[in-house]
Amino acid sequence: MSVFRKTNRKGTRDGQSLYRVGSIENKLTLFEMFERFMNYKQTEGLAKPTIQQYYEHFRYLSEYSGGDLVNSNIKVEFFREYIGFMLHDKGLAPATANVRIRTMRAFLRYCFQEGWIQEGIHERIRPVKTPEDEIQAFTPAEVKMLLNQIRDDRYVGFRDRVMIYTLLDTMVRISELINIKRSNVDLSSGFIKLDPHETKTKRARNVPISSKTLKLLSEYMNETEDFGVDTLFVTYDGRPILSNTWRRRLTEYGELAGIRNKRVSPHTFRHTGALFYVMNGGDPFSLQKILGHTDMSMVRKYIQMTDTDVKRQHNSFSPLNRVLGKR
Repeated sequence: MSVFRKTNRKGTRDGQSLYRVGSIENKLTLFEMFERFMNYKQTEGLAKPTIQQYYEHFRYLSEYSGGDLVNSNIKVEFFREYIGFMLHDKGLAPATANVRIRTMRAFLRYCFQEGWIQEGIHERIRPVKTPEDEIQAFTPAEVKMLLNQIRDDRYVGFRDRVMIYTLLDTMVRISELINIKRSNVDLSSGFIKLDPHETKTKRARNVPISSKTLKLLSEYMNETEDFGVDTLFVTYDGRPILSNTWRRRLTEYGELAGIRNKRVSPHTFRHTGALFYVMNGGDPFSLQKILGHTDMSMVRKYIQMTDTDVKRQHNSFSPLNRVLGKR
């Protein structure tokens, strides 16, 4: 009986990939490995939207592969070609492709660690380089243009206005927005409680809402009370709104407003809210708590400023103002 020495080393040595030595369950197919991987991810207590994202990204991969793959065909070349397909054939933005690549790498890392594949493929595929100024935000004028496209005389239009106000004011993620319950809204204290199982970080947090949003939310909640459901934002017949439906609504408003140089999406509103918060004098530490980030480096990404923004801030806070006074 042969005895193999295990190694804790990762990555490559002398330009060559390291291969797992030992017992390999090389009869598992791509689909079978993913099923076992997801069984493991379920035990981590991840948020429902995160679990759904894993399945969605794997569906894109399986559509590209044309079906299941036997273990011997699961090679680095296949995944590199898939990345090229996303970027060049599908025309996905690098940031969008990177979200799928990160999911794919997590899956492949687990497969390698479990001994299901021999090669550490995850070490040989990397996220695509993206421009540092890729994150976009709306200008105040663009936000007004979007709001001007909404018809308040119809229920759906009024609901969309309230959702945009809430999205911009609280800077919540789209998954958090559509899962807010009526019981989570405290109009008297001016807070919305986000339940831990509905947040990306699996931590509950309270997000403040301004008086303008409070007024709209109060009116909206009175109008929708007869639906008899706890979900806050619902369709005209009382059903929960799907995230893709809301994304399409925002895209339509963007087209009507003539905004074509920026992506009109829930995440752009999140970026915009973070930028406006800082430009209005908000500090990054309270912003971090509102956004629900555990790492300050993530907050920095949301508050990238244009040259015009920096110039405006410098005029207000130039060190010389301390010496000569403002003029």
